[in-house]
Amino acid sequence: MFQKILIANRGEIALRIIRACRELGIKSVAVFSEADRDSLHTMLADEAICIGPAPSTKSYLDMSRILSAALAIGADAIHPGFGFLSENAKFAKHCDECNIKFIGPSSNIISMMGDKAAARNTMIKAGVPVVPGMEGAVVDVEEAEKIAQKIGFPLMIKAAAGGGGKGMRISYGIEDFREKFITAQQESIKGFSDDSMYMEKYIEKPRHIEFQILADEHGNVVHLGERDCSIQRRHQKVIEEAPSIAIDEKLRKSMGEAAIKAAKACSYVNAGTIEFLLDKDKNFYFMEMNTRIQVEHPVTELVTGVDLIKAQINIAAGKPLGLKQEDIVIRGHAIECRINAENPKFNFRPSPGTIKNLHLANGNGVRVDSHIYVGYKIPPNYDSMLLKLIVYAKDRDEAIAKMRSALGEMVIEGVDTNIDFDYEIINHEAYKNGDTDTHFIETHFRQYLS
Repeated sequence: MFQKILIANRGEIALRIIRACRELGIKSVAVFSEADRDSLHTMLADEAICIGPAPSTKSYLDMSRILSAALAIGADAIHPGFGFLSENAKFAKHCDECNIKFIGPSSNIISMMGDKAAARNTMIKAGVPVVPGMEGAVVDVEEAEKIAQKIGFPLMIKAAAGGGGKGMRISYGIEDFREKFITAQQESIKGFSDDSMYMEKYIEKPRHIEFQILADEHGNVVHLGERDCSIQRRHQKVIEEAPSIAIDEKLRKSMGEAAIKAAKACSYVNAGTIEFLLDKDKNFYFMEMNTRIQVEHPVTELVTGVDLIKAQINIAAGKPLGLKQEDIVIRGHAIECRINAENPKFNFRPSPGTIKNLHLANGNGVRVDSHIYVGYKIPPNYDSMLLKLIVYAKDRDEAIAKMRSALGEMVIEGVDTNIDFDYEIINHEAYKNGDTDTHFIETHFRQYLS
């Protein structure tokens, strides 16, 4: 087992990993930028080291600084969390070259699954259903137009090397195609330094369903059921839940088997997520694979009883999974709301500042993953998420009622938040009835979108 793990991240996920390390008897090392000097993860880790100024490019995204810190402090493993360098194949490779274990899949797998076209081809060969689309990638808009007409409209234009909702546009016909393609391509160049684009048939009114998988280096692979992540704003998840109201046992079995097939097709090792689109007729299609822990992993932990961060660490240390598929039983229902420092009334404008008053919801079945405290200064340099509010109950109706109560109890003063917005969603009749898809917010809360 590892003696010391450096956590190449910040905020609540850094704390989550620190706590897992404590329970496993492993020393934790926090890295922090100058803007995060007073962040809670720097105080709770066994050791902490500053890796640079506030901009993430000069701190949390600077591979050489992080690796130098790991070598200097004697860490034998690095946990990347999510975001930042968590899906950076070059970083994973550099860790290996420095004889530091990267807690995640190999650089080759990250590279393969990060390329949407390569991932798609891998899934086709494995017999996993995919959305009708193109082979490979395209750069030239003229060539793209010809391919688009063959696929048919509406279609989704995606950055081949992208993620996080960037470099994506929907084209409904040849009339708007050229403009949408060029705009998405420019976003891809800006965000990923890559102009290659991928196109596929757009599934109207889909649900976003993802399956959590765990795989060890001994050939054992299991799935831990699904998460419904359909409540999104601009391709960014807002509320997640497990299990999905849209999925029965038969469909869960089929999708779970496809997820395992997908993991085995790329010889996956560690925790990962297979993301599917589910159409109104219950047909599902592979969308992408996330080669890291997800923000929304707590809902899976609550309904399965499996600690995913500990599992990641144990797998990286070479331990067998110790789980068979029949061991995974889904009990109850869990919902997660992301609470961000933002103002929904002004196009969700980020709201950095100082937390002046704070009351976190608690009670039976309530979990809060957060790094904030009274007096904490929220830096403007990073993601605006303040905390994840997660509830667990025996069924969905009770979980909704519990989340309603928890949101009503939550107090954060000093900055604007989306607490009231999340409360509105939870109370909406369509949400309570399970009538959701990825356009839920666009359909029911247009007043918040500009």
